[in-house]
Amino acid sequence: MEAKDRVLKELRAALEHERRINLHRYPIKLRMIDDDLVLEGEVENIAAKKLALEFAGAAHSIHRIVDRLRVAPAAPMGDAEIRDHVCRALLQEPALTASAIRMKSRDQAVTIREPESEPAGEIVVEVDDGVVILNGQVQSLSHKRLAGVLAWWVPGSRDVINGLEEVPPQQDNDDEVADAVRLVLEKDPFVRADQISVHVRNYVVTLDGLVPDEKVKEMTEFDVWYVFGVDRVVNRLRQERP
Repeated sequence: MEAKDRVLKELRAALEHERRINLHRYPIKLRMIDDDLVLEGEVENIAAKKLALEFAGAAHSIHRIVDRLRVAPAAPMGDAEIRDHVCRALLQEPALTASAIRMKSRDQAVTIREPESEPAGEIVVEVDDGVVILNGQVQSLSHKRLAGVLAWWVPGSRDVINGLEEVPPQQDNDDEVADAVRLVLEKDPFVRADQISVHVRNYVVTLDGLVPDEKVKEMTEFDVWYVFGVDRVVNRLRQERP
């Protein structure tokens, strides 16, 4: 068996054994182009996408991973509708009031908001086949991460490519990730952030605490997966006793 075929066989077996990746309902196409590993298909949720990429990252003899996985949208939306929802979410976020907001359509950027004072960066929103693309500059890594999560929260979003740059550049670390995760959980109205503790080590986020039901437990985990830079989520949340 050739080395490339062995890589694909081992990866497919790993995906089959991961309970949160349903290959029968949401098949993932794996192929090698030279030494690049390409993953294509629609997955059930953000956890399935990130876990599939994690398994791919552990494969040997891979030069590069090409991510063409898309998340099944919670609600069907066209690109223009998704773009409008993302822009509205950014406009309504108090932490981003100093940023100019622009949307890109047909290679032209249209300004949605220009702050009265000199803007502290700008966020340019583009949507292509359900994939939200964020470009521009923001004040910090926390602003970048928050903008990305707001885009993920739009029900029609199938993926988010977060190309925002923090100006001036910041050194990323576990504390930065932990701060961003806590901020995101506080923003989610369905999550009681004060009941949840967040620990981060080597970009692996561990959640402990109490939640009212399994749906909120899953929702909280998804919120963490949405945060840019999170490599893995260990969900130790427990359901409250009646």
